Amino acid sequence: MDRIRIRGGRRLEGRIAVGGAKNAALPLMATGLLTHEAVVLTNAPALSDIATMGGLLAQHGLRVEHDTASRRISLDGAATDFEAPYDLVRKMRASVLVLGPLLARYGQARVSLPGGCAIGTRPVDLHLKGLEQMGAVIELEAGYINARVDGRLKGARILFTQVSVGATENLLMAATLAEGTTELINAAREPEITDLAQCLVSMGARIEGIGTDRLVVQGVDSLHGTTHPILPDRIEAGTFACAGAITGGELLLEGMRLDLFGACTHSLREAGVELLQEADGVRARRLNGLHGVDVMTEPFPGFATDMQAQFMALMAVAEGASMITETIFENRFMHVPELTRMGARINAHGSSAIVRGIGKLSGAPVMATDLRASVSLIIAGLAAEGETVVNRVYHLDRGYERVERKLAAVGAEIDRIAG
Repeated sequence: MDRIRIRGGRRLEGRIAVGGAKNAALPLMATGLLTHEAVVLTNAPALSDIATMGGLLAQHGLRVEHDTASRRISLDGAATDFEAPYDLVRKMRASVLVLGPLLARYGQARVSLPGGCAIGTRPVDLHLKGLEQMGAVIELEAGYINARVDGRLKGARILFTQVSVGATENLLMAATLAEGTTELINAAREPEITDLAQCLVSMGARIEGIGTDRLVVQGVDSLHGTTHPILPDRIEAGTFACAGAITGGELLLEGMRLDLFGACTHSLREAGVELLQEADGVRARRLNGLHGVDVMTEPFPGFATDMQAQFMALMAVAEGASMITETIFENRFMHVPELTRMGARINAHGSSAIVRGIGKLSGAPVMATDLRASVSLIIAGLAAEGETVVNRVYHLDRGYERVERKLAAVGAEIDRIAG
């Protein structure tokens, strides 16, 4: 099993190209099930999660081509198999996003209950209740979701009892081919959902309210193919902003847009990290010292839960104390014991953690427990004295493309040890 080895104390400086957003690419790939024409996605990242989704769509019968050199994914053809098996879905929660498109176009689906990082239960209840409101008959049996509909799905007024990115994406795709009008209220507003909606519109969907918490979809009979660029990955960019800041460095995050950061912009600036929009990306640099800042994770435009672990690593060396409150996932402090192995002073209780900044972290062997936790340990290692070895980095490859190469190119002493 591969490991990442870091020797801390090197200032990061230079340019890092921000890849296409994983969390946008996965639902965008599922749109290939909604049309018999080709859907071509550009700026596609080469990640294990992308390969998993490609394998799942190929299982359904689509032709999937991913040219990593040109960063293009092409999907076309018709589904011939409507089952998403456990062996594929267990690897990645986003696999459940095939449910809505399969029901909308083919009237049937059998999808294993999803897996992914062990950061909380993340139930699919909102997905299923919304599809039932649209006329689907759903049964849970032996770990599978069995869903069918006679004829077409029907438009409905769906009120989400809590904000859910996945449910918004699934029901938005399903609604494009439903009969009549679907209204999604309290919909998630993440940039990745806006990207999905814009792609669907380019395929012929009729969607109003894009970028707001109320999406109105007038169903159409069919959708056509399109070519769509995947937006830049705001979480990857935020991760590198934290990596540069913890080393006192300065990085140009090529291709990034400042508006995609949401509340992370304010929190980073308050902590002492300057973020400037430039013509070819966002410049991130630490002005002077780092200062403790309280943050609470919230749906966009609030502070992203996917940035919580990285920000905690940054706060571990900031002056003063900070309180970090996690409101999205209940098990997302699993990186805390690993950071404390490196000398961080963190007390976690329930959904909150108090971080008391210290002058220096110390290198240590640590273990990654999930995707964002793994990269938070790399960030900590960049600032630590001595050597840090991060074990179980297969989590890392789900969401970061060649992270060790990108960091080494801007001055980090980091390498991958094949296991």
